[in-house]
Amino acid sequence: MSELEKIFDKVLGGERIGFDEAELLYTEADFYDLGWLAHRVRLRKHPEPLVTYVVDRNINYSNVCVCCCKFCAFFREPGAQDAYVLSFEEIGRKIDETKALGGTQILMQGGHHPELPLTWYEDMLRWIKQNHPVHIHAFSPPEVVFWSEKEGIPVAEVVRRLREAGLDSIPGGGAEILVDEVRSRVAPNKCPSDQWLGVMEEAHRQGLRTTATMMFGHLETPAQRLEHLFRVREVQDRTGGFTAFIPWTFQPDHTALPHCRKLTSVEYLRTLAVSRIVLDNVDNIQVSWVTMGPKIAQLALYFGGNDFGSTMIEENVVKAAGVAFRLSREEIRRLVQGAGFTPRQRTMDYTLMEAK
Repeated sequence: MSELEKIFDKVLGGERIGFDEAELLYTEADFYDLGWLAHRVRLRKHPEPLVTYVVDRNINYSNVCVCCCKFCAFFREPGAQDAYVLSFEEIGRKIDETKALGGTQILMQGGHHPELPLTWYEDMLRWIKQNHPVHIHAFSPPEVVFWSEKEGIPVAEVVRRLREAGLDSIPGGGAEILVDEVRSRVAPNKCPSDQWLGVMEEAHRQGLRTTATMMFGHLETPAQRLEHLFRVREVQDRTGGFTAFIPWTFQPDHTALPHCRKLTSVEYLRTLAVSRIVLDNVDNIQVSWVTMGPKIAQLALYFGGNDFGSTMIEENVVKAAGVAFRLSREEIRRLVQGAGFTPRQRTMDYTLMEAK
């Protein structure tokens, strides 16, 4: 029996694989065999033929950021002509539109704004909860670290204050690749990987659920993508706080890394499949129609994915890099059904909503 066959047998038997085994799968396994294996793992976790999705909106409350990440086409430096901070009233209007479309949450992210104190974010959260109550899935570990350093207080206190003001959960933004050799080149001003993971661990300790992400296809190697997966797995072993893992491909247009080629759909699907196999302790793997388009997202449901992500009534960051796929709730349902599954709307913690 070959080494690959032994690894396949191990995965099919429900055993955990190590780094070297994952690397062999990633680099050597037949593309279709790898997809089949990931789908078998998915069916073991989710034997029912359901694919979930969430109705929400990305609200970027500001585009001002001093991080200056090379992969970002969205940010503006302080004082730029098109820099903005949304008023609370504008945020409220966007929330009302989202709820009218059946939305259950908002995802809020901005940049590292040098002039907004932590109290501004607390006031925003309280104002939303009082005037437009909705699940607030917001901020990111680099933002939390930025506020911690800016205010001179521990990360745990930042998380506590945000939670008490109304924060319900934290998205996995700002992870990119959780290997500092890569982060130092693509996002030198952003918190290192240990701090990113530390924020998530602290959030889990305080009872907040979070997601984990990976943006790949820029300056990292395939082995460094695997390092990222294993670091997420280690934290999940300790806390169980990640509800989902969401890998997507870097979009180089209009960024400071235009020489990076766009990854192929095959490269995306291989990575998705290996994510499902390595992250044996993360229940949900989300496909990325935002960067890959709806047809590849359908195929990804047979490469380990069980969640179609968000309707993204509004999305600005990936759009700034020249990619603008849009899907309505009805289109997501049609695509999921077309792939052979039953669509079900969910909340952030993967509680299923009433079937309609």
